[in-house]
Amino acid sequence: MKRSYIIAAGIVVVILIGFFVFNRTKASGAADIIALVKKGEFRVEVETTGELEAKNSVKIMGPGSVRQFQIWEVTLQNIVDEGTVVKKGDWVATLDRSEFQTKFNQKQIDFEKANSKFVQTQLDTTLQMRQARDELINLKYGAEEKEIILQQSKFEPPATIKQAEINLDKAHRAYQQALENYKIKRNQNVEKMREVEAELRKVKGDFDGMSTILESFNVMAPEDGMVIYEKGWDGKPIKAGSRIGMWEPTVATLPDLTKMQSKTFVNEVDVRKVKPGQKVLIGLDSNPD
Repeated sequence: MKRSYIIAAGIVVVILIGFFVFNRTKASGAADIIALVKKGEFRVEVETTGELEAKNSVKIMGPGSVRQFQIWEVTLQNIVDEGTVVKKGDWVATLDRSEFQTKFNQKQIDFEKANSKFVQTQLDTTLQMRQARDELINLKYGAEEKEIILQQSKFEPPATIKQAEINLDKAHRAYQQALENYKIKRNQNVEKMREVEAELRKVKGDFDGMSTILESFNVMAPEDGMVIYEKGWDGKPIKAGSRIGMWEPTVATLPDLTKMQSKTFVNEVDVRKVKPGQKVLIGLDSNPD
């Protein structure tokens, strides 16, 4: 019985010692996270990255008018290095003209055909009208001859005089019919010439317009300035090898560096912390200080 009390007392002592050691360890750990409380400003900061860009800029445009020839995209073949300072009229870029060149060549063939048709129609109508005028002159002379014959036959038998009168009447009628036909033919030929001339004018207008567009595949600077690459729909700079949509054929820009703005994007979590009118600190990678 006495032995049982001794064992029980030993267990109690061990428990007490363990409890004491555990409490000291816990107290020691709690002391490590204790800090001195200070009063001050609690700052909530949102940090993002972005780009510095000009507030105003002049766009360097490609030949957007190629849309009327069902060309919707053009490849940028060559372009000056970004940051190049150019003068007005300096070369900036060259666009691939192969697709447009095919259409231009076909239009050139159409123009040559229309011009040939115009010249041929002009020659044909001129020849026809000359022949018609010659016929009128001959018929007029024929009528005058018949009139002379009639005058000379006044002492001839009545039958001879009657025949001379009939011949003169036929000659007058033939001349009048030829004169009417001449007027009709002239009007017809005028309309023919007007038609081929209108066709030639249209084709020539298209050809001249395409010639001007063809020259614009070499893109020149519209103003003095520094060339900055334009961003595509994917946010990447447009450079050699890029495809440019002809709905917005901007090749590059010439920024006004006197007025700049910073453009950045804030994620959907932090955007609630940003309010209009708040102060913003801006730093540049090129000038960290």
